[in-house]
Amino acid sequence: MVELTPIEQVVVKAMEELGANKDTVIKTADDITKKSNRPKGLVNNALVALTQKGVVKRVAREKASGYYIINKPA
Repeated sequence: MVELTPIEQVVVKAMEELGANKDTVIKTADDITKKSNRPKGLVNNALVALTQKGVVKRVAREKASGYYIINKPA
């Protein structure tokens, strides 16, 4: 099981509420920042960590990268 920090938990929860749990529904860091009501830098760092832990997938796009949950932690 992957251990998440409190900010990572907030980010995953915000992504779930936004419906970003499949590759057809991807959200930008800005979307997640607004939903989680946390500073953008904190959210970006959490997204990088979640990507490294294999919880979130990053999709490079033309304007802004998008993210979605691939492996929801228990």
